[in-house]
Order: sequence, then structure tokens, then C-alpha cells
Amino acid sequence: QVQLVESGGGLVQPGGSLRLSCAASGFLKEDYYAIGWFRQAPGKEREGIASISSHDGSVYYADSVKGRFTISKDNAGNTVYLQLNNLKTEDAAVYYCAADVSFRPVRVGPLSLSTRYQYDYWGQGTQVTVSS
Repeated sequence: QVQLVESGGGLVQPGGSLRLSCAASGFLKEDYYAIGWFRQAPGKEREGIASISSHDGSVYYADSVKGRFTISKDNAGNTVYLQLNNLKTEDAAVYYCAADVSFRPVRVGPLSLSTRYQYDYWGQGTQVTVSS
């Protein structure tokens, strides 16, 4: 059973930075997967932020965060990070990571951040608060 655990959220002022982590466990060595970061603010629909492929490390970003947020993974592939820079008040939300596990490489792109995309596993979320 795959498990995802997010961490790194907290309270920051506008313009500040946070580094979120998504620690993954339970993958089989033959598994391919994509990890996506999402966020959901109160009263708003879940929004896809960024995604990364385990196969080649390719990444995709939503236009709303491109240039400010960076997704990456460690060499072992068991942790995916989301670096949040120049945070704005509208970035405040619960941030979730999700995994799409497949027998073949998973391509990341716009569909990977769609609310219609079916991820296999989700983490519990970590709260990001942006306030002065």
C-alpha cells in the first residue's frame, strides 16, 4: 500500500518562502508514477499546482505558480518537494500530494493537474497560511 505524507507547511508573510515535502513509501521497484501537488482553499475547488514523473523527472506547472514554485525529487525518488517562493495571500490553502501509479511511465502535463485526473493515492495535506 502506497502512503504519502506531506510536511513543511506553516505561517509565512507575503513574499516569504516554504519548502513542502511529500514522503512516499510502499512503491514496488517496478512501479512508475507521477506525483502531483494540489491545493484547496476554503470555499474553492481543488487546484492542480505541479507534477513530476518518476521515470525521467519531467515536470509540469500550472500557469498560476510558474516561476514562483518549483517541484523536484530526491535521488532515491522517495521524496518529492515543492518549493514555494514569493508567496501571495491567495496561495494560502491546504496543500496535498497525490500519486498516479502505473506499469508504464506516466507522462505529466495539463491532464495531470486536472480535477478529472484519477490519482491512486493522496496524502493528508499540509496547511500553508500567508498573512502579514
